[in-house]
Amino acid sequence: MIPLPRAWLLTSAIMVGTAAGLLAGVAATSLITARVRPDVTVGLVVGVPAIIGMLVILFSRRRWMTALGVFLVSMVPGWFGVLVAIEGASGV
Repeated sequence: MIPLPRAWLLTSAIMVGTAAGLLAGVAATSLITARVRPDVTVGLVVGVPAIIGMLVILFSRRRWMTALGVFLVSMVPGWFGVLVAIEGASGV
């Protein structure tokens, strides 16, 4: 059984995770100047936090671990949104 925290804590983890993903995407884009293939970038940005977050949720034994997994999974849309905006602005 996955221990679920209160609803306000889960929604807070989602909101903060999306904002953190947005900031992480902007920071990573400004710090990394090497040319990387777009498919590799999308695979890393979407795959790594989603897989780690889902594993944390599935194997959580405490409520705060479930909230941490939700936070990690919710980083994906913010980070991916930054990548889409940059690709769209650069015309690629």
